[in-house]
Amino acid sequence: MFNRYKKVIKRMIVKHPRRTIVLGFLGVIFLGAVLLASSASERAGNVSFINGLFMSTSAVCVTGLSTIDVADNFNIFGRTVLALLIQIGGLGITSIGVITIMLAKGKVSLGGTRLAREAFNISSGKDLRALLRSIVLVELTVEGVGAVLSFIAFYGNFGFWKTVGISIFHSISAFNNAGFDLFGSFRGLAGYHDNILVVIVTTALIIIGGLGFFVNMEIVTKRSFRKFSLHTKVVLCMTVFLIAAGTLLLLFTEHTNLAGAYFQSVTARTAGFATENIGQYSNAGLLILIILMFIGASPGSTGGGIKTTTMFIIMKNMKAVAFNKPCTAFNRRIPEDTIQKALVIATLGMTMIIASTLLMSLFEPAFAFRQILTEVVSAFATVGLTTGITPYICSASKIILVITMFIGRVGPLTLITLWWQEHKPEANYTEEPVNVG
Repeated sequence: MFNRYKKVIKRMIVKHPRRTIVLGFLGVIFLGAVLLASSASERAGNVSFINGLFMSTSAVCVTGLSTIDVADNFNIFGRTVLALLIQIGGLGITSIGVITIMLAKGKVSLGGTRLAREAFNISSGKDLRALLRSIVLVELTVEGVGAVLSFIAFYGNFGFWKTVGISIFHSISAFNNAGFDLFGSFRGLAGYHDNILVVIVTTALIIIGGLGFFVNMEIVTKRSFRKFSLHTKVVLCMTVFLIAAGTLLLLFTEHTNLAGAYFQSVTARTAGFATENIGQYSNAGLLILIILMFIGASPGSTGGGIKTTTMFIIMKNMKAVAFNKPCTAFNRRIPEDTIQKALVIATLGMTMIIASTLLMSLFEPAFAFRQILTEVVSAFATVGLTTGITPYICSASKIILVITMFIGRVGPLTLITLWWQEHKPEANYTEEPVNVG
């Protein structure tokens, strides 16, 4: 019987890698929920299963939204479980699985290769071992350096061993764009808004994690903008533009200092740390954060959102249509199927946000529309920024945000194509135009 189930699983991995990835995420989320809701993880003994499920989903989807405070409700075991869930969610279920296979067998099967190709959105499984080795090395190195620098920044406010634990957790959470912290009472980084070292270290970890593994490796190996691939050029240009534009706009709308505006511009894509109470932001300031959250980080990274490359392609296509020219960038023509995919991703993202906002508005009539919209976009884009309403929403709203976080992490396009299979068209239909606009 075991061999029969083994064959079924193997056939599913080879033929349906997307389904395997989705089921892998669901399995880890459920296991994490059971562990976080158990007495072994609780510090105060009041973590319900729905809160455990919410926190597990938020960790695996590297979101950072919290219905309960991590430091106040979880002991060392619970915090360790949460850190592992963040690491698994950031590195990816597939990466963990393929790395485990490599360690156990020394080689990756056809099913493992297809899973990795689907998860990393690459066309070839060539040199997969080297790729995964580089990804793990980059992640552990950056997190290690981040933990040391975080220790220097936080030491003096806590005891030695507590500072060690906070620094390691903070580095993992920041690099994986998760946004969880161990400072208690939902304070976040509010006490460090003037600490330049904390701002620099945290934003550096967020940016490196948000660029994506392939971009980071190209930067290290090629070291020249001219030699970079089109993908890397787009990611770097959009990242710089969004950080700069967000900083300037927040300076103008919120009249905050440069460090605060810069930090919120970076963390909105898609880390979720906050040095300021965004619940007190103006409508204009919240709208800027919502736009930054919706765009998010870059493909192949630990961040969410529709991705910087998607937004870049949409803007380039709008320009191409306006001037009746081909869609190009950096002397390269962007394929039509890539343009269509970008438009579909953005449309699905907006549809998901509208549906979740509508449902939450029905369940939470006491909260303002801007608060609910911010919460939903934060969940979909796996950001974690909140206006402060998450701990007070009802169970139905928690379930809505759990589903929204999950769809945002695995991708709406992945979900709607779970049952898609290649097939030959049955007929060629006559083309006829439809008036639009």
